[in-house]
Amino acid sequence: MIESPVDKQSFFERKGLSDDELLALYEGILKPRMIEEKMLILLRSGKISKWFSGIGQEAIGVGVCMALEPDEYILPMHRNLGVFTSRGLPLARLFAQFQGKELGYSQGRERSFHFGVKEANIVGMISHLGPQMGIADGIALAHKLSGEQKVAAVFTGDGGTSEGDFHESVNTAAVWDLPVLFIIENNGYGLSTPSKEQFRCAHFVDKAPGYGIEAVQIHGNNVLEVYTRILELAEDVRRNPRPVLVECLTFRMRGHEEASGTKYVPDELMQEWAAKDPLRNYEAFLLKEGVLTQQRIESMRASIKNEIDAGLQEAYAQEPITADLEKELREVYAPYTYVEHEPSGKMKEMRLVDAVSDGLREAMQRHPKLVLMGQDIAEYGGVFKVTEGFVESFGKERVRNTPLCEAAILGAALGLSIKGYKAMVEMQFADFVSEGFNQIVNNLAKIHYRWGQHADVVVRMPTGAGVQAGPFHSQSNEAWFTHVPGLKVLYPAFPQDAKGLLISAFEDPNPILFFEHKALYRSLKGEVPEGYYNMPIGEAAVLNEGSEVSIITYGMGVHWALALLDQLPDASIEILDLRSLLPMDTESIFKSVRKTGRALVLHEDTLFGGIGGEIAAQITEHCFEDLDAPVKRCASLDTPVPFAGNLEKQFLANSRLLKIMEELLAY
Repeated sequence: MIESPVDKQSFFERKGLSDDELLALYEGILKPRMIEEKMLILLRSGKISKWFSGIGQEAIGVGVCMALEPDEYILPMHRNLGVFTSRGLPLARLFAQFQGKELGYSQGRERSFHFGVKEANIVGMISHLGPQMGIADGIALAHKLSGEQKVAAVFTGDGGTSEGDFHESVNTAAVWDLPVLFIIENNGYGLSTPSKEQFRCAHFVDKAPGYGIEAVQIHGNNVLEVYTRILELAEDVRRNPRPVLVECLTFRMRGHEEASGTKYVPDELMQEWAAKDPLRNYEAFLLKEGVLTQQRIESMRASIKNEIDAGLQEAYAQEPITADLEKELREVYAPYTYVEHEPSGKMKEMRLVDAVSDGLREAMQRHPKLVLMGQDIAEYGGVFKVTEGFVESFGKERVRNTPLCEAAILGAALGLSIKGYKAMVEMQFADFVSEGFNQIVNNLAKIHYRWGQHADVVVRMPTGAGVQAGPFHSQSNEAWFTHVPGLKVLYPAFPQDAKGLLISAFEDPNPILFFEHKALYRSLKGEVPEGYYNMPIGEAAVLNEGSEVSIITYGMGVHWALALLDQLPDASIEILDLRSLLPMDTESIFKSVRKTGRALVLHEDTLFGGIGGEIAAQITEHCFEDLDAPVKRCASLDTPVPFAGNLEKQFLANSRLLKIMEELLAY
């Protein structure tokens, strides 16, 4: 049981607040309560499909929101309807959102509270609960970089603090002194799991010293305490930027969502917290103080009821959403129009690693609000030395070493983007991206489709085998991401392409995974234009014209294919370098295959589930009548990448390339 004395949850102190301020807080918690009561009726009548009730917790969302400035960002959760109403969102749009109508904020693409509102500085949550805390870090970092005296407030529940995102985000905020208020709504349960099965500490404020930050505990059913404490904290944090952990003691009076019920809660606990109702107790206090009258209550209720009824009437009047195929596909990505910047500098021989570094430097010079983040990328220059010397050129504010926490940093990159910055995150090795997978595939990839917020983030991915680095530093994991709508995936094979495409990646406001084969970093050289230039994303390149067979490949596969030309000098082989895997230049693939009649799809990734299967299917579907032989695939073994040299050679696709090609030519 949460220790929460009744006198503290319902003992109200004015602390110099005027009557108008007291009444504004009352109306602030009354409105979401009345909306909730109406929503529960609509849920039972089948007018909405799901509801996460915040009854009993209204004082937290309302108190926090009203204590912050209107242009300060809030990242709410399921039970924070009061945040949306306190920011003055039109009820018709809110109700249309709950009904899946086009008038809603995500145009029928998601339900309930999984949406953001850019004009109200509200960032929508995702069901995974924890990832938004990293986003708050990024928003707060943008405040610091811009010299704004602002705070960001992010909500989580007591259950959500068990996730790794909580630790990563609080730790990052502590290390970087970010002005974030981490609001923990401690309502005693994570769905049906009680607190004692979630954590061992007595209170969440006990966690703060381990991060080297301060914490405050607030009686979350006391709207005056929430409002005045947050008002003081926010003002202090604006002047002295730092994170503060705010534990709000409260209770959830309904189920996690209505279908789950509350049978798992002891009756005596429900009764205890029913006596601490934030609306009823505050109303009684205002009546006693003479600030509120029964007549004023009835007037407020009538006004809110009319507002609710009018909003519902407008929402009901909206026709069911019409499926528009072109619109759905178009709005997966933020709009981007490529404007060509032709090379104007002289040619210079560069290694692949130098070209990547040069492209990154050009982007930093072109985009003053571009921030680089990654492990050891500052003074050390990164493990591959791509950012060596960047701190001297651009400063530590823009070239940032990060704690060992991929998820929080990817979230912070998205937060920077929300505030108008560009961000690059370097994965020390592409293998480590699994630690931040959720942020990429569920936040970065989906956020524009959900509520029109772009994610201007580039994730650099040193990848590939051939250097005897074993299973955890050698994976080719590009196919993990080509399956995810909303991402773009680039994989250049040459220094000139690497620089031009990297520059384009920073011009494009969409999230981009940029793969760089680390075995090619220092072994491959090529002529590269100096200065700023870009290249179109989504265009393949024909590297060798041929008439007998097409090799469709990318990355290291390009160099294996070029080497094959020397092994088969009498064969007429066309080599197509994809360069971009998502979007993919399928027309160039089809054009090549229709010309040669044979296709071999080659990649370093393992065979089963690799992108080669998708390419082969596309060829079969669109070029079947032009084929003179079955489409062949050549890929690495379906095993982890081994360490020993002979095992790794056997693993890699090029050990089978010649044999497969000879079979295809002889078919």
